[in-house]
Amino acid sequence: MKDFIIPTSIHDDRDMGTKAKQGAPVTLTIDGFEVTVPEGTSVMRAAAEVGIQVPKLCASDNLEAWGSCRLCVVEIEGRRGTPASCTTPVAEGMAVTTQGAKAKKIRKGVMELYISDHPLDCLTCSANGDCELQDMAGAVGLRDQRFETGRNHYDPLGIGTLAAGDIRARARPGAGDLGNPEYIPKDQSNPYFTYDPSKCIVCSRCVRACEEVQGTFALTIEGRGFESRVSAGMTGDDFMASDCVSCGACVQACPTASLQENSIIELGTPERSVITTCAYCGVGCSFKAELNGDELVRMVPYKHGKANRGHSCVKGRFAYGYANHKDRILNPMIRDSIEEPWQEVSWDEALAFAAQRMRGLQDKYGKKSIGVITSSRCTNEETYLVQKLTRAVFGNNNTDTCARVCHSPTGYGLGQTFGTSAGTQDFDSVEDTDIIILIGANPTDAHPVFASRMKKRLREGAKIIVIDPRKIDLVRSAHIEASHHLPLRPGTNVAVVSAIAHVIVTEGLMDQDFIRERCDWEEFSEYAEFISDTRHSPEATELLTGVPAADLRAAARLFATGGNGAIYYGLGVTEHSQGSTTVIGIANLAMLTGNIGRRGVGVNPLRGQNNVQGSCDMGSFPHELPGYRHVKNDDVRDIYQEVWGVQIDNEPGLRIPNMLDAAVEGTFKGLYCQGEDILQSDPDTKHVAAGLAAMECVIVHDLFLNETANYAHVFLPGSTFLEKDGTFTNAERRINRVREVMKPLNGYADWEVTQLLANAMGAGWHYTHPSQIMDEIALTTPSFAGVSYDVLEEKGSVQWPCNEAHPDGTPLMHVDGFMRGKGRFIVTEYVATEEKSGPRFPLLLTTGRILSQYNVGAQTRRTANSEWHHEDLLEIHPHDAEVRGIKDGQWIKLASRSGETTLRAQISERMSPGVVYTTFHHPDTQANVITTDYSDWATNCPEYKVTAVQVSNSNGPTDWQEAYNAQAAKSRRILPAAE
Repeated sequence: MKDFIIPTSIHDDRDMGTKAKQGAPVTLTIDGFEVTVPEGTSVMRAAAEVGIQVPKLCASDNLEAWGSCRLCVVEIEGRRGTPASCTTPVAEGMAVTTQGAKAKKIRKGVMELYISDHPLDCLTCSANGDCELQDMAGAVGLRDQRFETGRNHYDPLGIGTLAAGDIRARARPGAGDLGNPEYIPKDQSNPYFTYDPSKCIVCSRCVRACEEVQGTFALTIEGRGFESRVSAGMTGDDFMASDCVSCGACVQACPTASLQENSIIELGTPERSVITTCAYCGVGCSFKAELNGDELVRMVPYKHGKANRGHSCVKGRFAYGYANHKDRILNPMIRDSIEEPWQEVSWDEALAFAAQRMRGLQDKYGKKSIGVITSSRCTNEETYLVQKLTRAVFGNNNTDTCARVCHSPTGYGLGQTFGTSAGTQDFDSVEDTDIIILIGANPTDAHPVFASRMKKRLREGAKIIVIDPRKIDLVRSAHIEASHHLPLRPGTNVAVVSAIAHVIVTEGLMDQDFIRERCDWEEFSEYAEFISDTRHSPEATELLTGVPAADLRAAARLFATGGNGAIYYGLGVTEHSQGSTTVIGIANLAMLTGNIGRRGVGVNPLRGQNNVQGSCDMGSFPHELPGYRHVKNDDVRDIYQEVWGVQIDNEPGLRIPNMLDAAVEGTFKGLYCQGEDILQSDPDTKHVAAGLAAMECVIVHDLFLNETANYAHVFLPGSTFLEKDGTFTNAERRINRVREVMKPLNGYADWEVTQLLANAMGAGWHYTHPSQIMDEIALTTPSFAGVSYDVLEEKGSVQWPCNEAHPDGTPLMHVDGFMRGKGRFIVTEYVATEEKSGPRFPLLLTTGRILSQYNVGAQTRRTANSEWHHEDLLEIHPHDAEVRGIKDGQWIKLASRSGETTLRAQISERMSPGVVYTTFHHPDTQANVITTDYSDWATNCPEYKVTAVQVSNSNGPTDWQEAYNAQAAKSRRILPAAE
């Protein structure tokens, strides 16, 4: 495939055959060319370094050397035979000949054998032009093959195994099925790729990719000798029934058309590519979007992407079809009342309508009567403009973001203890970790590409402690098992973390040298006295947390003494009434054990959406300007007042819950909501609906008529990540470029729409490209001072802070000292949530995500990913199901003090008795009608993870669901555009 890669890459995109090594330099000659490479490098890779490509089929530079295809043989002076260059390490003074007569003869013979059992349908094959077998046949000079057609795997009729008379007999009616018993039909069970066994050359690359890269171990080679073929699970299983997670690693590894994307089969081989960044989770994978013209054919993980290192998951690899889904809205729409149908109008009319409405509300109710909500799915540049809209155009600080709804306790907790509101490591750091604490996170479902790297490290010998009420895959799955699983009762995170710290302090396992040198000793002494109290001991907290004291003590000792210790956490930590306290407790644990400031350690929040970190960085909170600087500080406001030419209010604005409360009270009247669906994603759905219904102008800027749009008066069509330029900032603070793959189908990128709205309200903005917005961000935000599109084109990506002191970015934070100076230990008192189970609601509900779906499902539900998860299910322990007479797959009613809904039951021992679990991907369920309005004491982050519920049998939807669906259907009526 011909590549037009943007940017002009400084990286070599060739497959070098084997992995790069580190070591002392070794000098050798290859075909007379002298080359110096690190010790341990393969001869194949050394040859590639000087531009000599040794033919290969089983070798790939993202896999360990295998040496099975025998196509890469070379001759080495002084050695007998013809060793495989992929498995032969270089040696000082070695003299290699890659094109000797003996090696060439062997290669041609090997290739003849491959071709003898392979269909020669190259002209009509979907891999034509992008097939390594085809390329290697040319490379070895194969022009014919000596073997007669005989027993084979590719001929469904078996003609090659029959005598001429038998062939004639086949043509006669009633001759019966004399087909080839070796032929295996295509497996087309997976919606995204096809497995054609007839084209398999048994190179094992797919099997090895599944093991080494993905870590799922779903594929094997079944049979021996001539009968061997790739198998997905047990005999008779297809890919859909197997453990395959559809990450695409096997498809990417396949050198033939045996494993092929269906999009390639249907649309042909792409001819150009653009490097961009995935718009799903916070890993921030880099992809090559490959196209024919402006038609996207496939997304291929970019091997030089520093976050994903050439790997992907089912969402980023395949679930991009929503961009062209029939539900997508491409024309602006308005209506006077939510009771009316939508009317398609021009952009000018929609923007004028929105501007007039919003200004009218300010004139009538005051300048603080309107606000904005930014999205963690939009770019940094777009998010920056939305918060600028409210501060510079609306004249208030009423800006909030979905990032507060998931990870604001991270910003508060790490800001208080370390001095920065972000994680401390890069993803590569996990390669040096010895012991992992994973708390309140499920990486295999929510951050699968990073989970693969974590699993690889665990297979290499690292240990893991999983703190989660649910038995997630990392508790036990293929070739890994947690050293400890601490199945805590939801809502008791602080008690468990404090108990771990109690063991470390009372048993003298802390790193006193680190604490004395890097932390405030007086604060530590106060904390040590607090945490040493026996009320924090595992024995004292066992009844509260449900975690056996012996297990907790063993886990604490392992973490304190196990070597490099890293803590990874997710929404199961932050989405609690004590989320900020738990983050502080986690920071305390890292400082106690000296696990800060080097590779393999640190405190690492796993951000849920693609730009959670960036939306926080860009000042989307009502009390902070970009860079986490409070609006009350005159010196900070002066920076923006000078650049923007307007006065900035020094009073913090309203958070989303405050906006909704004020709307119900009648003082908040207008909202611009970009890329966020608060009616489905925010807690206490009934209260959200009441707040939205009370507003007089709701502007929804999105791809689809989402649930929030049921209450909107203006709909502004959004653009997908494929249709825009900008940047995302992932969970490791990595700023990655998003590049325009195709032109916006709606006519405008999202940043342009925000600018048009601002100008309709009199702003006078004149940005012509997102790079200018980034320049303004760099001008005003110290941690981004060294960031520009030119820098990102040159370096690929950087991690903030990137400034004069850190021109290449900062992969590891707090190396020589904490950003705040001395690390700060803070007392973490456990305070029980107000949400408690009891006789009426005896179970505790916790929520989470599943691999195939993403957040509220607006994107993934409009792809084939729904074949894996087409509805939300309630996981319930067999004991809890039995006492309620609930059977697997049965409709049940889930009720709380806030509301009730119905969904199907899934009986599962993943949950502990007394705890149930569901996802929130489908609006038909509206799981958040169940969740309460309790929130974190410091940040208002909702307490999604603890809701007292009851589960009972049900005959159908609740009254609320029926009323909601009727209202939604009525709200989505669209009249055709006026002539």
